Parts: sequence; C-alpha cells; structure tokens
Amino acid sequence: MSAAEPELNHDSTTASADRTIAGAAKPDDHVLVIFGATGDLARRMLLPGLWHLAESGMMPDDYRVIGVSPDSLSTEEFRQLARQAVDEFGGVAASDGDWAGFVKRVSYVSDNFGPGGSAPVAQAVAKAEADLGGARRLFFLAVPPAAFEPILRGLGEAGLTDSARVLMEKPFGHDLASARELNAVVHSVLDEDQVFRVDHFLGKEGIQNILALRFTNGMFEPIWNRDHIDHIQIDVPETLSVAQRVGFYDATGAFRDMVATHLFQLLAFLAMEPPTSVDADEVMDEKVKVFRSMRLLDPGEVVRGQYDGYLEHDGVAPGSDTETLVALVAHVDNWRWDGVPIFLRTGKRMGSDRKLVTLAFRVPARQLLQLAGAAAGETRNDHLTFDLDERGGITARFLAKKPGPVLELEPAEMRFDYKSLGTGILDAYERLFHDAMIGDKMLFTSADGIERLWEVATPLLEAPPPVQRYSQGSWGPEPAIDDLLAPRRWALPRD
Repeated sequence: MSAAEPELNHDSTTASADRTIAGAAKPDDHVLVIFGATGDLARRMLLPGLWHLAESGMMPDDYRVIGVSPDSLSTEEFRQLARQAVDEFGGVAASDGDWAGFVKRVSYVSDNFGPGGSAPVAQAVAKAEADLGGARRLFFLAVPPAAFEPILRGLGEAGLTDSARVLMEKPFGHDLASARELNAVVHSVLDEDQVFRVDHFLGKEGIQNILALRFTNGMFEPIWNRDHIDHIQIDVPETLSVAQRVGFYDATGAFRDMVATHLFQLLAFLAMEPPTSVDADEVMDEKVKVFRSMRLLDPGEVVRGQYDGYLEHDGVAPGSDTETLVALVAHVDNWRWDGVPIFLRTGKRMGSDRKLVTLAFRVPARQLLQLAGAAAGETRNDHLTFDLDERGGITARFLAKKPGPVLELEPAEMRFDYKSLGTGILDAYERLFHDAMIGDKMLFTSADGIERLWEVATPLLEAPPPVQRYSQGSWGPEPAIDDLLAPRRWALPRD
C-alpha cells in the first residue's frame, strides 16, 4: 500500500448507508472481477453502475473491484478512468458522493487472461480475499464472444471457480450449433447455477412491471389471453446507425443482435403462465415453456431491411446482405395464445428511439358506437402500452364519450409514469449486478432456453428473405413493413 493510498476500514459503514434503497437484499462480501474493464461496456455501464450501487447502499459491507484487460495501466490510471466514466455516464457524479470510499476498493491487473491460468489475476483475487477475510467471487465477462472460452478455461485451470459466479454478456452463440458448443465449454468449467447469462433488457423496470401488472392485479390476468387480446406488438426502433459497431454488426445483423436475444426474452415475460412463486427457478421454467411452445419461424413472415447508405460505411463487406432492420411474426402455440400473432420489429436509423410493448384488445362482439374515421384494426383506440425506457410508464388507451349533448366518442388515456415513484430506480446493469451478487437468477437466461430459441430461429437463418432498402429516419421498407400486419396497423409511428 502506498503512503498516499487511504487505509481501508473494514468496520466502518459508508456515507451512503442512509440512502439504502428500501427492501434491497444486502450481498455477502465480494471480490468482483471485470474482464474487459477498459472497454466500452465497462466505461458506459459497469463502472458507473457499481458506483451507483455503492451510493445506494446496495453493495456488500465490504468488497473489492478488480479490473482486468490487456491494456497497460496502473491501478491509479484505472481509477482515473473509472472517475471519468462515472462523471460522463453515471447518474450520480463522483463529487456528489463518497468517491474516496469507493475508489480505494478498486484495483487493476494488466493481463491477457487465458488457458493455463494467470498468476497476476489469481494473485490479485487471493490478496483481495485475504483483505476481506474471505468473500464470494463474481466474474463479469465484458468481452467479445471469442474470448469466452479462453477466459472460462483459464478460470478453471487457475482454481478460481470455487464459490464463484460468472456473468456472461451476450451473444450466446450465433446459431444452434455454436450455442451448444459454448454451453458445453461453460459446463466443463462451471455448474449451471454458477452461470448468469446477461440480457440487460430483462433488468429494465418496465419489463418487471409487466410481471407486477399481470400477476398482482385481478383486472388484468383474466383478460391476458386469446379470448381478449387480438395481437401483440414489440417495437424497438433506434435512430442510431451502426457506424461505431460495423465490424460486429455486419457479421451479426439485427435479428441476431436484438431479436434472438432481447425481444424473444421479452416475449417470454409477456406470454408465460403464472409461476407458482417468484422464485428464480419457477420463473425461468415458465419462460422456457414459452420457448418450447413457439412455432419455428417462417421466413415468409419476416421482413429484412437495410437502410440507405449502410453499404458506404467503412468495414461493411461489398454487397453485404446484412439486415439493419427486421420485423417478423412469432406464434406461441399453446392454449393461452393460439391464434394471437406477436409482431416484433427493431432496426437502426429509424424514425425514433422507442421501446414499446403494445397489447391490442379484441373489438367487442357488438360494437354499438364507432369512432368517426377509425380504420379497421386501428390499435390506438383500445390497447395497453408498456414504455420500457428507464423513465417510461404504462398507458391504457380507450374510447370515451366526448363531452357534450351528442353521444360521440373520442380517444382517452390513463397513464402511469415511473418518475412519479421518485428515487430508487436502478439501471438494468445495476440491477443485474446486484441480483448476481445475491444469487437471484430470475432476470437471467438459461442454457436450454437459449438453445431452444436458436432452434426456433433456424429456418430463418437457413433461408433468410432478401433485404429491402428503407430510407433513414423512416419506419422500414414500404409496403412490406405494413403488409406484415395488414389489416392491423403498427402503434408506431402514430404515437
């Protein structure tokens, strides 16, 4: 320990103790190791997330954070990088909290970790555990998929997997064969209960509110089925281009990047049967049942788009057929959802940045009154929408009588905003980090679920329809994007 480095007081509590989020479980003491600690994910999400957890009183009583990457940095330089990341991307500035109490627990190891183990990393973990008098180990693999296998094997050979949990960032393979190969590697080193496969979409407040709304309110669960719901839309347009991720994106595409991971997982929360409890195993089992009930994708029910100008990006293969937009119809063939189409759409360089789930209800058998000018199948008049942005909400739209002497209808809505709840909202990675520390796997994905989803996707991967061009700032290639829903209509872009 250098003379300038403050001594750690293991008996003291931090100044954040009085800001602890009510009801949050306190993790055991931990050694947290971030592989890829100087990368974009760590800078934007992981380091600011750990800082916010500390300021919220949701970190262990004592802990150590060890950053690992091949970059040649000292611990002091890494701490400066962490400070810059927090100030640029964090919700709480370092100057607004006990930064000294947090950063003194942060260290760095410059190492290209792999098979054969790594003496520097193993020594850093051993020292941290000795300082803490014993602790759980948590490893976050914020690295490209090609690095998963060498790091996992290195952890096993270094004897670091005992009492350890491992968080793995997506993607989990690129097809069924590669997913099975990756799972075989994982299970050669770790038990399945040690593996936390991260899908940050599942950490969003809005997705968890879907469960709360469904299973705790008697007015919703009885109508959450084919008898009352006409169709479902999951719509995640983005305005960003792929310019910063060309190398990854051109080899991956919108379907593998978003649908096979995030949107299918979201679909499971919408379609699952009520679990017997909120125990993680019960929830994960119900999600897997949804995946098993999903019909294999029909390439004829898929629209693939590519925005104008994509081929001009440096790094895109000449004549690339990679889709920057995908829209498709999914079917869950079980008693609850038989005959209810689920439309999914996501893409780059679209009309806005949104994350919406829309449940459109069936028209009553006898509709006594009609909104003047309403088109058949129009969703805005009778639907429930979940806005999954961090500060989003839930909106119910319906028809009501227009004030006045004549019996006329007009659109009306009721809205709940997360911001009305005040403080206490965690970002997705913060929640997932905390859940992994306490061993709660409810918001994570399982090996068998991932393999089944790649099986569902196989027909599309083997025979993808050709991409169609669409204008930047639009909602997809016309008329194909609207024909996919016809005679229904997309809730976006109207809203």
